[in-house]
Amino acid sequence: MRSAFILLVLLFAAVSGRAVAEKRVALVIGNSAYQHAVQLANPKNDSSDMNAKLESLGFEVVSGQDLDLAGMRRTVREFLEKLDGADMALFFYAGHGLQVNGNNYMVPVDAQLSSYNDLDFEALPMDLVLSAMERSTKVNLIFLDACRDNPFAEKLSRSMGTRSGSVSRGLAKLGSGVGSLIAFATQPGNVAMDGAGRNSPFTTALVAHLGTPGQDITRDLIDVRRDVLAATEGKQVPWENSSLTGEVVLKPLATQPKAISAPTPQSTSPDNAIELAYWATIKDSTDKSFFEAYLQQFPGGAFAALARLKIDAIDKRIETERQVTHLPETEGATKATDDAKGTEVASLEHPDPLAQSLAPTTDHSELARATQTELSRIGCLGGQADGKWGAASRKALQEYAGRQGVKLASLEPTAGLLERLRAVGTRICPLTCEDGMKVQGNHCVPQTSGLSAFNGTWKLVRRATTNCGDWRELSTFVVINDGRISSSSGFTGSISSSGAVNMKQPFVYKGRTGGNTLNGVIKGNNGTGKFRGTGAGSGCSGKIIMERM
Repeated sequence: MRSAFILLVLLFAAVSGRAVAEKRVALVIGNSAYQHAVQLANPKNDSSDMNAKLESLGFEVVSGQDLDLAGMRRTVREFLEKLDGADMALFFYAGHGLQVNGNNYMVPVDAQLSSYNDLDFEALPMDLVLSAMERSTKVNLIFLDACRDNPFAEKLSRSMGTRSGSVSRGLAKLGSGVGSLIAFATQPGNVAMDGAGRNSPFTTALVAHLGTPGQDITRDLIDVRRDVLAATEGKQVPWENSSLTGEVVLKPLATQPKAISAPTPQSTSPDNAIELAYWATIKDSTDKSFFEAYLQQFPGGAFAALARLKIDAIDKRIETERQVTHLPETEGATKATDDAKGTEVASLEHPDPLAQSLAPTTDHSELARATQTELSRIGCLGGQADGKWGAASRKALQEYAGRQGVKLASLEPTAGLLERLRAVGTRICPLTCEDGMKVQGNHCVPQTSGLSAFNGTWKLVRRATTNCGDWRELSTFVVINDGRISSSSGFTGSISSSGAVNMKQPFVYKGRTGGNTLNGVIKGNNGTGKFRGTGAGSGCSGKIIMERM
Protein backbone atom coordinates (compact mmCIF):
# COMPACT_ATOMS: atom_id res chain seq x y z
CA MET A 1 0.00 0.00 0.00
CA ARG A 2 2.97 2.29 0.61
CA SER A 3 3.80 2.16 -3.11
CA ALA A 4 0.28 3.37 -3.87
CA PHE A 5 0.73 6.45 -1.67
CA ILE A 6 4.12 7.16 -3.28
CA LEU A 7 2.31 7.06 -6.63
CA LEU A 8 -0.22 9.59 -5.33
CA VAL A 9 2.56 11.99 -4.33
CA LEU A 10 4.19 11.75 -7.76
CA LEU A 11 0.87 12.31 -9.49
CA PHE A 12 0.18 15.40 -7.36
CA ALA A 13 3.48 16.91 -8.49
CA ALA A 14 2.59 16.20 -12.12
CA VAL A 15 -0.92 17.69 -12.18
CA SER A 16 -1.30 20.20 -9.33
CA GLY A 17 -0.30 23.27 -11.33
CA ARG A 18 -1.78 22.28 -14.66
CA ALA A 19 -3.84 24.79 -16.61
CA VAL A 20 -6.67 23.79 -18.81
CA ALA A 21 -7.62 25.09 -22.13
CA GLU A 22 -8.25 22.93 -25.10
CA LYS A 23 -8.84 23.92 -28.69
CA ARG A 24 -10.34 21.25 -30.94
CA VAL A 25 -10.42 21.55 -34.72
CA ALA A 26 -11.89 19.10 -37.26
CA LEU A 27 -11.92 18.72 -41.05
CA VAL A 28 -14.89 16.78 -42.50
CA ILE A 29 -15.21 16.02 -46.23
CA GLY A 30 -17.82 13.86 -47.95
CA ASN A 31 -17.86 13.32 -51.74
CA SER A 32 -20.85 11.55 -53.31
CA ALA A 33 -21.70 13.25 -56.64
CA TYR A 34 -18.87 11.95 -58.85
CA GLN A 35 -19.10 13.27 -62.41
CA HIS A 36 -17.08 10.56 -64.18
CA ALA A 37 -17.90 7.50 -62.08
CA VAL A 38 -20.87 5.89 -60.38
CA GLN A 39 -22.10 8.20 -57.64
CA LEU A 40 -21.95 7.07 -54.02
CA ALA A 41 -25.12 7.23 -51.96
CA ASN A 42 -23.79 7.84 -48.46
CA PRO A 43 -20.62 10.01 -48.13
CA LYS A 44 -22.60 13.27 -48.20
CA ASN A 45 -24.83 11.97 -45.39
CA ASP A 46 -21.79 10.54 -43.58
CA SER A 47 -20.02 13.90 -43.53
CA SER A 48 -23.17 15.77 -42.50
CA ASP A 49 -23.81 13.46 -39.53
CA MET A 50 -20.14 13.44 -38.48
CA ASN A 51 -20.15 17.24 -38.63
CA ALA A 52 -23.04 17.39 -36.16
CA LYS A 53 -21.46 14.74 -33.94
CA LEU A 54 -18.12 16.55 -33.72
CA GLU A 55 -19.72 19.92 -33.02
CA SER A 56 -21.56 18.30 -30.10
CA LEU A 57 -18.14 17.18 -28.79
CA GLY A 58 -16.70 20.70 -28.84
CA PHE A 59 -14.91 20.69 -32.20
CA GLU A 60 -14.70 23.70 -34.47
CA VAL A 61 -15.53 22.00 -37.77
CA VAL A 62 -14.37 22.95 -41.26
CA SER A 63 -16.50 20.94 -43.70
CA GLY A 64 -17.19 20.45 -47.38
CA GLN A 65 -19.40 18.22 -49.49
CA ASP A 66 -19.17 17.14 -53.15
CA LEU A 67 -15.97 19.13 -53.62
CA ASP A 68 -14.04 19.42 -56.87
CA LEU A 69 -10.25 19.61 -56.72
CA ALA A 70 -10.18 23.39 -56.23
CA GLY A 71 -12.83 23.13 -53.51
CA MET A 72 -10.92 20.38 -51.69
CA ARG A 73 -7.70 22.39 -51.73
CA ARG A 74 -9.55 25.47 -50.44
CA THR A 75 -11.23 23.54 -47.62
CA VAL A 76 -8.01 21.80 -46.58
CA ARG A 77 -6.14 25.13 -46.53
CA GLU A 78 -8.84 26.67 -44.30
CA PHE A 79 -8.50 23.74 -41.90
CA LEU A 80 -4.70 23.91 -41.80
CA GLU A 81 -4.83 27.62 -40.94
CA LYS A 82 -6.93 26.78 -37.86
CA LEU A 83 -4.41 24.23 -36.55
CA ASP A 84 -2.26 26.96 -34.98
CA GLY A 85 -2.67 26.62 -31.21
CA ALA A 86 -4.96 23.58 -31.44
CA ASP A 87 -4.63 20.84 -28.83
CA MET A 88 -6.51 18.21 -30.81
CA ALA A 89 -7.13 17.85 -34.55
CA LEU A 90 -9.49 15.42 -36.29
CA PHE A 91 -9.88 14.54 -39.98
CA PHE A 92 -12.80 12.58 -41.44
CA TYR A 93 -13.06 11.71 -45.14
CA ALA A 94 -15.82 9.76 -46.90
CA GLY A 95 -15.78 9.14 -50.63
CA HIS A 96 -13.61 7.47 -53.25
CA GLY A 97 -9.97 6.91 -52.31
CA LEU A 98 -7.23 4.81 -53.86
CA GLN A 99 -3.62 3.80 -53.38
CA VAL A 100 -0.90 3.90 -56.01
CA ASN A 101 2.66 2.80 -55.20
CA GLY A 102 1.72 2.72 -51.51
CA ASN A 103 0.50 6.34 -51.50
CA ASN A 104 -3.12 7.19 -50.67
CA TYR A 105 -5.20 9.72 -52.58
CA MET A 106 -8.59 11.36 -52.04
CA VAL A 107 -10.64 11.66 -55.24
CA PRO A 108 -12.52 14.94 -55.93
CA VAL A 109 -15.90 14.74 -57.67
CA ASP A 110 -14.53 16.18 -60.96
CA ALA A 111 -11.60 13.72 -61.29
CA GLN A 112 -11.31 11.55 -64.42
CA LEU A 113 -7.95 9.83 -63.71
CA SER A 114 -7.59 8.40 -67.18
CA SER A 115 -3.84 7.91 -66.78
CA TYR A 116 -1.15 7.72 -64.12
CA ASN A 117 0.00 11.27 -64.92
CA ASP A 118 -3.44 12.58 -63.96
CA LEU A 119 -2.90 11.66 -60.30
CA ASP A 120 -0.81 14.73 -59.46
CA PHE A 121 -3.27 17.06 -61.19
CA GLU A 122 -6.67 15.56 -60.35
CA ALA A 123 -6.34 13.87 -56.91
CA LEU A 124 -5.29 15.08 -53.47
CA PRO A 125 -2.65 13.14 -51.47
CA MET A 126 -3.83 12.26 -47.96
CA ASP A 127 -0.32 12.91 -46.65
CA LEU A 128 -0.85 16.60 -47.42
CA VAL A 129 -3.36 16.73 -44.58
CA LEU A 130 -1.81 14.17 -42.20
CA SER A 131 1.72 15.57 -42.22
CA ALA A 132 0.45 19.11 -41.52
CA MET A 133 -1.64 17.83 -38.60
CA GLU A 134 1.30 15.96 -37.09
CA ARG A 135 3.55 19.01 -37.38
CA SER A 136 1.04 21.28 -35.64
CA THR A 137 -0.95 19.28 -33.09
CA LYS A 138 -0.07 16.91 -30.25
CA VAL A 139 -3.19 14.73 -30.57
CA ASN A 140 -4.44 13.81 -34.06
CA LEU A 141 -7.40 11.56 -34.93
CA ILE A 142 -7.97 10.46 -38.53
CA PHE A 143 -11.00 8.49 -39.77
CA LEU A 144 -10.98 7.29 -43.40
CA ASP A 145 -14.22 5.89 -44.78
CA ALA A 146 -12.67 5.90 -48.24
CA CYS A 147 -12.00 2.25 -49.06
CA ARG A 148 -15.06 1.72 -51.28
CA ASP A 149 -14.75 -0.43 -54.40
CA ASN A 150 -13.32 2.05 -56.84
CA PRO A 151 -13.83 2.33 -60.64
CA PHE A 152 -10.91 4.79 -60.81
CA ALA A 153 -8.49 2.06 -59.70
CA GLU A 154 -9.49 -0.22 -62.59
CA LYS A 155 -9.23 2.67 -65.07
CA LEU A 156 -5.73 3.52 -63.84
CA SER A 157 -4.68 -0.15 -63.99
CA ARG A 158 -5.60 -0.32 -67.67
CA SER A 159 -3.59 2.83 -68.41
CA MET A 160 -0.42 1.87 -66.53
CA GLY A 161 0.64 -1.20 -68.49
CA THR A 162 3.23 -3.31 -66.67
CA ARG A 163 3.00 -0.94 -63.69
CA SER A 164 -0.67 -1.79 -63.09
CA GLY A 165 0.25 -3.95 -60.08
CA SER A 166 1.05 -0.75 -58.17
CA VAL A 167 -2.65 0.19 -58.17
CA SER A 168 -4.39 -1.66 -55.36
CA ARG A 169 -7.82 -2.16 -53.86
CA GLY A 170 -8.64 -0.09 -50.80
CA LEU A 171 -6.10 2.11 -49.04
CA ALA A 172 -2.50 1.47 -48.00
CA LYS A 173 -1.42 1.35 -44.37
CA LEU A 174 -0.42 4.79 -43.13
CA GLY A 175 2.34 5.37 -40.63
CA SER A 176 1.36 7.60 -37.73
CA GLY A 177 3.59 10.06 -35.94
CA VAL A 178 3.67 10.18 -32.14
CA GLY A 179 0.29 11.24 -30.78
CA SER A 180 -1.77 10.13 -33.79
CA LEU A 181 -4.49 7.55 -34.38
CA ILE A 182 -5.55 6.57 -37.91
CA ALA A 183 -8.72 4.50 -38.29
CA PHE A 184 -9.74 2.83 -41.57
CA ALA A 185 -13.24 1.64 -42.42
CA THR A 186 -11.63 -1.74 -43.15
CA GLN A 187 -8.24 -3.44 -43.31
CA PRO A 188 -5.57 -1.77 -45.51
CA GLY A 189 -5.88 -3.09 -49.06
CA ASN A 190 -9.48 -4.22 -48.53
CA VAL A 191 -12.76 -2.75 -49.76
CA ALA A 192 -15.44 -1.31 -47.46
CA MET A 193 -19.18 -1.18 -48.08
CA ASP A 194 -21.11 2.00 -48.83
CA GLY A 195 -24.15 0.72 -46.94
CA ALA A 196 -27.82 0.41 -47.79
CA GLY A 197 -29.09 2.90 -45.20
CA ARG A 198 -28.45 6.59 -44.64
CA ASN A 199 -24.81 6.01 -43.65
CA SER A 200 -22.04 3.53 -44.33
CA PRO A 201 -21.61 0.81 -41.66
CA PHE A 202 -18.39 2.47 -40.43
CA THR A 203 -19.84 5.97 -40.10
CA THR A 204 -23.03 4.62 -38.51
CA ALA A 205 -20.90 3.03 -35.78
CA LEU A 206 -18.67 6.12 -35.38
CA VAL A 207 -21.65 8.40 -34.85
CA ALA A 208 -23.07 5.93 -32.31
CA HIS A 209 -19.92 5.40 -30.24
CA LEU A 210 -17.52 8.35 -30.55
CA GLY A 211 -17.64 10.36 -27.36
CA THR A 212 -19.09 7.69 -25.09
CA PRO A 213 -19.02 9.52 -21.72
CA GLY A 214 -15.85 8.81 -19.74
CA GLN A 215 -14.55 6.27 -22.29
CA ASP A 216 -11.17 6.32 -23.99
CA ILE A 217 -11.27 6.50 -27.79
CA THR A 218 -9.54 3.12 -28.19
CA ARG A 219 -12.50 1.54 -26.37
CA ASP A 220 -14.88 3.55 -28.58
CA LEU A 221 -13.23 1.97 -31.63
CA ILE A 222 -13.60 -1.55 -30.22
CA ASP A 223 -17.36 -0.87 -30.01
CA VAL A 224 -17.26 0.52 -33.57
CA ARG A 225 -15.50 -2.63 -34.81
CA ARG A 226 -18.11 -4.89 -33.21
CA ASP A 227 -21.00 -2.96 -34.78
CA VAL A 228 -19.44 -3.04 -38.26
CA LEU A 229 -18.68 -6.76 -38.02
CA ALA A 230 -22.30 -7.41 -37.06
CA ALA A 231 -23.70 -5.14 -39.80
CA THR A 232 -21.55 -6.71 -42.55
CA GLU A 233 -21.73 -10.31 -41.27
CA GLY A 234 -17.98 -10.33 -40.64
CA LYS A 235 -16.99 -9.18 -44.14
CA GLN A 236 -15.65 -5.75 -43.08
CA VAL A 237 -13.19 -5.32 -40.20
CA PRO A 238 -12.37 -1.71 -39.18
CA TRP A 239 -8.68 -1.30 -38.46
CA GLU A 240 -6.58 1.37 -36.79
CA ASN A 241 -2.94 2.33 -36.34
CA SER A 242 -2.20 4.24 -33.13
CA SER A 243 0.79 5.95 -31.57
CA LEU A 244 -1.21 7.77 -28.89
CA THR A 245 0.77 8.16 -25.68
CA GLY A 246 -2.18 8.46 -23.31
CA GLU A 247 -5.94 8.18 -23.00
CA VAL A 248 -8.07 10.42 -25.20
CA VAL A 249 -11.56 10.91 -23.76
CA LEU A 250 -13.72 12.92 -26.14
CA LYS A 251 -16.53 13.39 -23.62
CA PRO A 252 -15.43 13.28 -19.97
CA LEU A 253 -17.70 12.39 -17.10
CA ALA A 254 -18.91 15.29 -15.02
CA THR A 255 -16.29 14.48 -12.34
CA GLN A 256 -13.39 14.34 -14.82
CA PRO A 257 -11.16 17.43 -15.11
CA LYS A 258 -11.68 19.48 -18.24
CA ALA A 259 -7.94 19.36 -18.96
CA ILE A 260 -8.48 15.96 -20.60
CA SER A 261 -10.93 16.93 -23.29
CA ALA A 262 -12.94 20.06 -22.54
CA PRO A 263 -14.39 22.06 -25.41
CA THR A 264 -14.01 25.35 -23.52
CA PRO A 265 -11.29 26.71 -21.19
CA GLN A 266 -12.00 26.24 -17.51
CA SER A 267 -9.92 25.92 -14.36
CA THR A 268 -9.58 22.48 -12.74
CA SER A 269 -9.49 21.51 -9.11
CA PRO A 270 -6.07 19.98 -8.26
CA ASP A 271 -7.82 17.42 -6.02
CA ASN A 272 -10.01 16.24 -8.90
CA ALA A 273 -7.01 16.13 -11.24
CA ILE A 274 -5.03 14.02 -8.77
CA GLU A 275 -7.95 11.62 -8.30
CA LEU A 276 -8.49 11.15 -12.03
CA ALA A 277 -4.78 10.73 -12.78
CA TYR A 278 -4.40 8.20 -9.97
CA TRP A 279 -7.44 6.23 -11.13
CA ALA A 280 -6.18 6.19 -14.73
CA THR A 281 -2.92 4.71 -13.44
CA ILE A 282 -4.44 1.89 -11.35
CA LYS A 283 -7.72 1.02 -13.12
CA ASP A 284 -6.24 -2.00 -14.97
CA SER A 285 -4.32 -3.34 -11.96
CA THR A 286 -5.00 -6.77 -10.48
CA ASP A 287 -3.48 -5.78 -7.10
CA LYS A 288 -6.32 -4.81 -4.80
CA SER A 289 -4.01 -2.79 -2.51
CA PHE A 290 -4.05 0.02 -5.09
CA PHE A 291 -7.85 0.20 -4.95
CA GLU A 292 -7.79 0.06 -1.15
CA ALA A 293 -5.35 2.98 -1.16
CA TYR A 294 -7.66 4.88 -3.52
CA LEU A 295 -10.63 4.38 -1.13
CA GLN A 296 -8.54 5.49 1.83
CA GLN A 297 -7.47 8.68 0.05
CA PHE A 298 -10.80 9.36 -1.75
CA PRO A 299 -13.53 7.63 0.30
CA GLY A 300 -16.26 9.61 -1.47
CA GLY A 301 -14.50 9.75 -4.83
CA ALA A 302 -16.09 9.47 -8.26
CA PHE A 303 -14.77 5.90 -8.68
CA ALA A 304 -15.34 4.69 -5.11
CA ALA A 305 -18.15 2.29 -6.01
CA LEU A 306 -16.16 0.89 -8.94
CA ALA A 307 -13.09 0.48 -6.71
CA ARG A 308 -15.10 -1.66 -4.27
CA LEU A 309 -16.39 -3.79 -7.15
CA LYS A 310 -12.84 -4.19 -8.41
CA ILE A 311 -11.72 -5.42 -4.97
CA ASP A 312 -14.64 -7.89 -4.82
CA ALA A 313 -13.87 -9.15 -8.33
CA ILE A 314 -10.19 -9.66 -7.49
CA ASP A 315 -11.12 -11.58 -4.33
CA LYS A 316 -13.55 -13.80 -6.31
CA ARG A 317 -10.97 -14.50 -9.00
CA ILE A 318 -8.34 -15.46 -6.45
CA GLU A 319 -10.81 -17.74 -4.65
CA THR A 320 -11.95 -19.36 -7.93
CA GLU A 321 -8.38 -20.00 -9.05
CA ARG A 322 -7.52 -21.41 -5.59
CA GLN A 323 -10.46 -23.82 -5.75
CA VAL A 324 -9.59 -24.94 -9.29
CA THR A 325 -5.98 -25.50 -8.27
CA HIS A 326 -6.95 -27.73 -5.32
CA LEU A 327 -9.89 -29.62 -6.86
CA PRO A 328 -9.50 -33.43 -6.79
CA GLU A 329 -9.56 -35.11 -10.19
CA THR A 330 -13.20 -36.17 -10.67
CA GLU A 331 -14.82 -38.09 -13.46
CA GLY A 332 -15.92 -34.79 -15.06
CA ALA A 333 -12.44 -33.33 -14.79
CA THR A 334 -10.96 -36.46 -16.33
CA LYS A 335 -13.42 -36.26 -19.21
CA ALA A 336 -12.53 -32.60 -19.85
CA THR A 337 -8.89 -33.63 -19.95
CA ASP A 338 -9.67 -36.43 -22.41
CA ASP A 339 -11.61 -34.03 -24.60
CA ALA A 340 -8.62 -31.68 -24.68
CA LYS A 341 -6.80 -34.19 -26.94
CA GLY A 342 -3.40 -32.86 -26.17
CA THR A 343 -4.24 -29.14 -26.02
CA GLU A 344 -1.89 -27.49 -23.55
CA VAL A 345 -3.68 -25.88 -20.60
CA ALA A 346 -1.04 -24.12 -18.52
CA SER A 347 -0.66 -20.85 -16.66
CA LEU A 348 -0.82 -17.59 -18.57
CA GLU A 349 2.55 -16.16 -17.64
CA HIS A 350 2.31 -12.83 -19.43
CA PRO A 351 -1.37 -11.91 -19.81
CA ASP A 352 -2.40 -9.06 -22.04
CA PRO A 353 -3.27 -5.89 -20.04
CA LEU A 354 -6.76 -6.04 -21.51
CA ALA A 355 -7.19 -9.54 -20.14
CA GLN A 356 -6.23 -8.23 -16.68
CA SER A 357 -9.08 -5.71 -16.66
CA LEU A 358 -11.64 -7.06 -14.20
CA ALA A 359 -15.30 -6.58 -15.06
CA PRO A 360 -17.47 -6.49 -11.92
CA THR A 361 -19.81 -9.48 -11.70
CA THR A 362 -22.42 -10.40 -9.14
CA ASP A 363 -22.18 -14.20 -9.18
CA HIS A 364 -20.65 -17.16 -10.95
CA SER A 365 -23.69 -17.89 -13.17
CA GLU A 366 -23.71 -14.31 -14.50
CA LEU A 367 -19.99 -14.55 -15.34
CA ALA A 368 -20.59 -17.94 -16.99
CA ARG A 369 -23.48 -16.57 -19.06
CA ALA A 370 -21.42 -13.58 -20.24
CA THR A 371 -18.52 -15.87 -21.17
CA GLN A 372 -20.87 -18.23 -23.06
CA THR A 373 -22.28 -15.25 -24.96
CA GLU A 374 -18.79 -14.23 -26.14
CA LEU A 375 -17.85 -17.82 -27.05
CA SER A 376 -21.04 -18.03 -29.10
CA ARG A 377 -20.28 -14.69 -30.82
CA ILE A 378 -16.87 -15.91 -32.01
CA GLY A 379 -18.39 -19.18 -33.25
CA CYS A 380 -16.97 -21.62 -30.71
CA LEU A 381 -20.18 -22.39 -28.77
CA GLY A 382 -23.56 -23.36 -30.20
CA GLY A 383 -26.87 -22.94 -28.44
CA GLN A 384 -28.07 -20.36 -25.93
CA ALA A 385 -26.07 -18.86 -23.06
CA ASP A 386 -27.76 -20.28 -19.96
CA GLY A 387 -25.17 -19.59 -17.26
CA LYS A 388 -24.63 -23.31 -16.65
CA TRP A 389 -20.94 -24.00 -17.19
CA GLY A 390 -20.66 -27.62 -18.31
CA ALA A 391 -18.79 -29.90 -20.70
CA ALA A 392 -19.98 -28.07 -23.84
CA SER A 393 -18.77 -24.71 -22.50
CA ARG A 394 -15.38 -26.15 -21.52
CA LYS A 395 -15.02 -27.76 -24.94
CA ALA A 396 -15.82 -24.41 -26.60
CA LEU A 397 -13.27 -22.62 -24.42
CA GLN A 398 -10.74 -25.31 -25.24
CA GLU A 399 -11.30 -24.80 -28.99
CA TYR A 400 -10.90 -21.01 -28.58
CA ALA A 401 -7.61 -21.48 -26.72
CA GLY A 402 -6.29 -23.90 -29.33
CA ARG A 403 -7.13 -21.66 -32.28
CA GLN A 404 -5.75 -18.51 -30.64
CA GLY A 405 -2.66 -20.12 -29.14
CA VAL A 406 -3.73 -18.98 -25.67
CA LYS A 407 -2.59 -20.79 -22.52
CA LEU A 408 -5.28 -20.76 -19.84
CA ALA A 409 -4.98 -21.44 -16.12
CA SER A 410 -8.20 -23.48 -16.19
CA LEU A 411 -11.27 -24.20 -18.26
CA GLU A 412 -13.47 -22.17 -15.89
CA PRO A 413 -14.79 -18.64 -16.60
CA THR A 414 -12.91 -15.70 -15.07
CA ALA A 415 -13.25 -11.94 -15.44
CA GLY A 416 -9.88 -11.75 -17.18
CA LEU A 417 -10.91 -14.44 -19.67
CA LEU A 418 -14.18 -12.58 -20.37
CA GLU A 419 -12.34 -9.37 -21.26
CA ARG A 420 -9.94 -11.28 -23.52
CA LEU A 421 -12.90 -12.83 -25.37
CA ARG A 422 -14.56 -9.43 -25.72
CA ALA A 423 -11.42 -8.12 -27.43
CA VAL A 424 -11.69 -10.74 -30.21
CA GLY A 425 -12.98 -8.88 -33.27
CA THR A 426 -14.61 -11.60 -35.36
CA ARG A 427 -15.48 -15.30 -35.67
CA ILE A 428 -12.48 -17.58 -35.12
CA CYS A 429 -14.17 -21.00 -35.00
CA PRO A 430 -15.55 -22.11 -38.39
CA LEU A 431 -19.30 -22.39 -38.81
CA THR A 432 -20.66 -25.87 -39.62
CA CYS A 433 -24.23 -26.47 -40.73
CA GLU A 434 -26.59 -29.44 -40.59
CA ASP A 435 -27.69 -31.36 -43.69
CA GLY A 436 -29.98 -29.26 -45.87
CA MET A 437 -28.36 -26.04 -44.67
CA LYS A 438 -25.45 -24.00 -46.04
CA VAL A 439 -23.10 -21.36 -44.67
CA GLN A 440 -23.96 -17.81 -45.70
CA GLY A 441 -21.98 -15.12 -43.94
CA ASN A 442 -22.13 -15.98 -40.24
CA HIS A 443 -25.36 -17.96 -40.46
CA CYS A 444 -26.72 -21.31 -41.58
CA VAL A 445 -29.48 -20.85 -44.15
CA PRO A 446 -31.60 -23.40 -46.04
CA GLN A 447 -30.16 -24.60 -49.31
CA THR A 448 -32.32 -23.53 -52.23
CA SER A 449 -32.39 -24.59 -55.82
CA GLY A 450 -33.87 -21.39 -57.28
CA LEU A 451 -32.17 -18.22 -58.50
CA SER A 452 -32.17 -16.74 -54.98
CA ALA A 453 -29.52 -19.30 -54.03
CA PHE A 454 -26.98 -17.14 -55.90
CA ASN A 455 -28.03 -13.81 -54.37
CA GLY A 456 -25.25 -11.76 -52.79
CA THR A 457 -21.97 -9.99 -53.48
CA TRP A 458 -19.33 -11.86 -55.48
CA LYS A 459 -15.69 -11.11 -56.11
CA LEU A 460 -14.85 -11.34 -59.82
CA VAL A 461 -11.22 -11.83 -60.92
CA ARG A 462 -10.09 -11.74 -64.57
CA ARG A 463 -6.69 -13.26 -65.34
CA ALA A 464 -5.28 -12.67 -68.82
CA THR A 465 -3.80 -15.68 -70.67
CA THR A 466 -3.09 -13.75 -73.87
CA ASN A 467 -1.57 -10.34 -74.50
CA CYS A 468 -3.99 -7.85 -72.94
CA GLY A 469 -1.60 -4.94 -73.25
CA ASP A 470 -1.35 -3.10 -69.98
CA TRP A 471 -2.73 -5.54 -67.40
CA ARG A 472 -2.46 -9.15 -66.28
CA GLU A 473 -5.12 -9.39 -63.57
CA LEU A 474 -8.08 -7.24 -62.56
CA SER A 475 -10.62 -7.72 -59.79
CA THR A 476 -13.94 -6.11 -58.94
CA PHE A 477 -17.24 -6.97 -57.24
CA VAL A 478 -20.59 -7.85 -58.79
CA VAL A 479 -24.00 -8.23 -57.16
CA ILE A 480 -26.38 -11.06 -58.07
CA ASN A 481 -30.04 -10.51 -57.24
CA ASP A 482 -32.69 -12.99 -58.40
CA GLY A 483 -30.84 -13.91 -61.57
CA ARG A 484 -29.66 -10.42 -62.55
CA ILE A 485 -26.01 -9.35 -62.34
CA SER A 486 -24.85 -5.73 -61.87
CA SER A 487 -21.86 -3.77 -60.56
CA SER A 488 -20.48 -0.27 -60.15
CA SER A 489 -17.75 -1.21 -62.67
CA GLY A 490 -20.17 -1.60 -65.59
CA PHE A 491 -20.68 -5.38 -65.56
CA THR A 492 -24.21 -6.55 -66.38
CA GLY A 493 -25.63 -9.99 -67.11
CA SER A 494 -27.64 -12.91 -65.86
CA ILE A 495 -27.37 -16.31 -64.18
CA SER A 496 -29.59 -19.33 -64.74
CA SER A 497 -30.95 -21.70 -62.10
CA SER A 498 -28.22 -24.19 -63.12
CA GLY A 499 -25.52 -21.60 -62.29
CA ALA A 500 -24.59 -20.65 -65.88
CA VAL A 501 -23.24 -17.08 -65.89
CA ASN A 502 -23.25 -14.62 -68.82
CA MET A 503 -21.86 -11.10 -68.41
CA LYS A 504 -20.74 -8.15 -70.52
CA GLN A 505 -18.69 -5.05 -69.76
CA PRO A 506 -18.44 -2.21 -72.31
CA PHE A 507 -15.56 0.29 -72.19
CA VAL A 508 -13.85 3.00 -74.22
CA TYR A 509 -10.07 2.77 -74.64
CA LYS A 510 -8.16 5.59 -76.34
CA GLY A 511 -11.30 6.70 -78.10
CA ARG A 512 -12.24 3.22 -79.34
CA THR A 513 -15.26 1.23 -78.13
CA GLY A 514 -14.60 -2.22 -76.75
CA GLY A 515 -15.88 -4.73 -74.28
CA ASN A 516 -15.50 -8.01 -72.45
CA THR A 517 -17.79 -11.02 -72.77
CA LEU A 518 -17.70 -13.43 -69.82
CA ASN A 519 -19.16 -16.95 -69.55
CA GLY A 520 -18.88 -19.39 -66.69
CA VAL A 521 -20.58 -21.63 -64.15
CA ILE A 522 -21.11 -21.13 -60.40
CA LYS A 523 -21.19 -24.16 -58.11
CA GLY A 524 -21.75 -23.48 -54.41
CA ASN A 525 -19.72 -20.46 -53.34
CA ASN A 526 -17.26 -20.47 -56.26
CA GLY A 527 -17.37 -20.06 -60.02
CA THR A 528 -15.00 -20.40 -63.00
CA GLY A 529 -15.15 -19.53 -66.67
CA LYS A 530 -13.58 -17.57 -69.50
CA PHE A 531 -13.63 -14.07 -70.95
CA ARG A 532 -12.73 -12.59 -74.32
CA GLY A 533 -12.36 -9.04 -75.58
CA THR A 534 -14.34 -7.41 -78.37
CA GLY A 535 -13.73 -4.25 -80.37
CA ALA A 536 -10.86 -2.31 -78.82
CA GLY A 537 -10.29 -5.33 -76.57
CA SER A 538 -10.00 -7.91 -79.36
CA GLY A 539 -7.20 -10.39 -78.87
CA CYS A 540 -7.38 -10.18 -75.09
CA SER A 541 -8.76 -13.28 -73.37
CA GLY A 542 -8.34 -15.36 -70.27
CA LYS A 543 -10.14 -17.01 -67.39
CA ILE A 544 -12.45 -15.76 -64.67
CA ILE A 545 -12.75 -16.77 -61.04
CA MET A 546 -15.76 -15.90 -58.86
CA GLU A 547 -16.04 -16.17 -55.08
CA ARG A 548 -19.03 -15.41 -52.86
CA MET A 549 -18.22 -12.73 -50.27
